[in-house]
Parts: sequence; structure tokens; C-alpha cells
Amino acid sequence: MTEGLVDALLEYAAQEDPESLSMALSVTPAGDLDGAEDLDPDTPVFTDLYVPQQDRSVNVVFGMDFTIPPRQTQGRFLSHPDGTHDVTREDDLHEVMLVAVPPWKRSDLRAYNRSGRRLSLTILNAIPPEDGFEDGYSR
Repeated sequence: MTEGLVDALLEYAAQEDPESLSMALSVTPAGDLDGAEDLDPDTPVFTDLYVPQQDRSVNVVFGMDFTIPPRQTQGRFLSHPDGTHDVTREDDLHEVMLVAVPPWKRSDLRAYNRSGRRLSLTILNAIPPEDGFEDGYSR
């Protein structure tokens, strides 16, 4: 994942503390990033997040967030203000889950797969492309 995304996620987690946070994450192929030339161009790199809305009751029905495009997120960021590093039964499961705990430093972030097995995590000094408004949104 990119340094910029890591720093943004940890900042959001610190702002929400002592409440937990769950945010959807999406990837960009490494070939589309500046600074990821050492990776295979098809390698998925987490670059983007969907910021949860304050009043989510209208947009969330039966655990589905209708503000996030379907099947367009490959990961989920979870903050655990209680200090639990592992994935818990209360967490929203996803293909890849990134769990952070206080004091909200990069070393306090871990990656897991859907079954809770720890994955390696590489933080890249890479920059995603600027999309503009062709897609109807911008990064």
C-alpha cells in the first residue's frame, strides 16, 4: 500500500479514537503508479479509501454500504482502539483486512486475509495517478 494511504488511515483512526473505524479500500495496478517501477505492473497496490459518512443509517442496509460501488473494494481498514491486533468476530470481513491499534504508528498496522491469517505488508513511496472527473469522482 502507499505511504500516503497509510498515513491518512492512521490519522482517521487517531481522530476517531476511542471509537473504532471501518473503511473500504481499493487498489490500483502498480504499473499505474509513480514510484512502483520495481513491482510487476499488474501487482495490486492499495491506494484509495472510501470515507464513511457521518449519518450512515440511510446508506447502510443489512450491513451493505450502498455508497461504495459493488465489488470495487478489495480491502478494509479497521481500527482497534482497545489494542487488539488480530481480526475479531465483530470486524467487517474482506479479502484483505488492515488492522491498526494505538498509538497509530505505521508499526502498529498489520494485514490479514479473510480467515485471519497474517499477511506481509509493504508500504511503498508511490503516488497514484490523478484521475480527474472522467469516472465521476477524483482521488
